[in-house]
Amino acid sequence: MSPLTADSGGIGSGFLTRFKEEPQLAVQNDKQRVRVNQQIRISPVRLIGADGEQVGVVPVDEALEKARTLGLDLVEVAPAARPPVVKIMDYGKYRFEQAKAARAARKKQHNIQVKEVKYRPGISDHDFEFKTRHARTFLEEGNKVKVTMMFRGRQVTHPELGREVLERVYNELQDVGKVEMRPKLEGRNMTMVLAPTK
Repeated sequence: MSPLTADSGGIGSGFLTRFKEEPQLAVQNDKQRVRVNQQIRISPVRLIGADGEQVGVVPVDEALEKARTLGLDLVEVAPAARPPVVKIMDYGKYRFEQAKAARAARKKQHNIQVKEVKYRPGISDHDFEFKTRHARTFLEEGNKVKVTMMFRGRQVTHPELGREVLERVYNELQDVGKVEMRPKLEGRNMTMVLAPTK
């Protein structure tokens, strides 16, 4: 049986730092708060050096002094660990790299859209091929395709004619698409949704 002929179916908005000279380092977002420099109050801490080497467990004051000596920041990278893990780094550069990576990840994401292609029961071969080529392109781009059969006047009394065209569309596109919603008659339109196979 053809797949087309089956039955249709908070943490707040911010906080103040104790040190006026470092307001840009007080960072807080909806997911987590990153403690930097004097905001790190738990002692001792497990220190990771600027080059990524494990320095060991040291008092927080000593870790801060090492970061200051190098002209860098002390950033808490694993607050849940005991003792907390901190790293010496350029925090401004670190935030910039994180934002850049997040932007790149958003660009790679593909938002699936539903594109619509409309047919009529008595469609000519040329129009059928033209519209079906568009539907194929949409499916190959990773989008879903809503195939709409539009009936005019008394055509709606012969839905089998529209179903035959939809069957033909499916047969042409089954190498790139699969039926997600079987043909369903709603008023004067019969609709079917195809999803990309990949």
